[in-house]
Amino acid sequence: MRDEALQIRDDGSGMPWLCWHDQQLGVAEVQVPGHTAEIGELHRRARAGLPPPGRYDELLPRDYWHPAARLAKLAELGVDEAVLFPNYGLLWERALHGSLPALLANMAAWNRWCRVVAHEGRGRLHPVAHLTLRDPAWIEAQLGDLATAGVRLAMIAPALVDGRPLSHPGHDRLWAAFCHHGISPVFHVADQPRPFADAWYTDDREAFVPVVGTVFIHVAAALACTDLILNGVLERFPDLRIGIVELSAVWVPLFLMMLDGASSFARQLNGGASVELPMQPSDYFRRQIRVSSFAYELPMNIRQQLGGDNVLMCCSDYPHSEGTATPVADYAAAGDFAVRPAEAPGLFRDNVAFLLRRV
Repeated sequence: MRDEALQIRDDGSGMPWLCWHDQQLGVAEVQVPGHTAEIGELHRRARAGLPPPGRYDELLPRDYWHPAARLAKLAELGVDEAVLFPNYGLLWERALHGSLPALLANMAAWNRWCRVVAHEGRGRLHPVAHLTLRDPAWIEAQLGDLATAGVRLAMIAPALVDGRPLSHPGHDRLWAAFCHHGISPVFHVADQPRPFADAWYTDDREAFVPVVGTVFIHVAAALACTDLILNGVLERFPDLRIGIVELSAVWVPLFLMMLDGASSFARQLNGGASVELPMQPSDYFRRQIRVSSFAYELPMNIRQQLGGDNVLMCCSDYPHSEGTATPVADYAAAGDFAVRPAEAPGLFRDNVAFLLRRV
């Protein structure tokens, strides 16, 4: 499958691009926390055919990709352990959607690297695998290999699977496999099948991030959770644990209110539900789903709105430009809702430990 491999290639001006075959999927930028405008300038230069300010390989910090260097970086970040998502894996899933063999081959390549990172991370680096539910035999084999290597998290798309919802009975064997192997599926911001028709995304073709997708960043995950809860997947698989990361958290209180209220109204209006649940829908969310909350979202305020329920996780998004290199200090500087690790073990430790199957 070497001919299907994603590559970073320089164009005639020296600008590096993530490529698949002859398609340029996105500029290969070296991001730095707090430097979003500089990334915008790089994209402007790429559109104008201008060279980058420096060579990609020379600008890329070692801790962005090397396990030992990232381990050494953790102390500077003020954290003991880190969850690591695929950087360029956030850019190419939808682009390769039309070629399932290429999609699986590139996901499998990343997953092999995850096994290396998990080994060299010595229990402190937690790489997130990249999976699709489109090939049951393939994903079951991947889950087995990942579990053997100690990988406990896997990013999947909160989207239809070849036209079928995540709750389709044909997927039950896959949810059973996630549980059996002790791996938690995670939803994360990425260029995956979209929740809205393509016509709604009116940005220029060169736009790096669609505005509509940014405004409604949480919608796909909320839709997927609604499907999994109301159609009984979390009832049938009480050991299935799901993470939602970098998709914001401020929506969760309203979502849970609507999830319970709307499902109750529909049940009364329709004279019953297609799947009768023994618990309130929101109880499944609280029991099995954990959501990351940036410091600027004031997670302790959200927790109050949730009645004190403990479903939130801290996050940094390091080293992306919208992220931070000072996550612990950021949470402690949140004014009336300031919080520190000793004051909120769920936010800073226990909820991610839940996804990692430590509790």
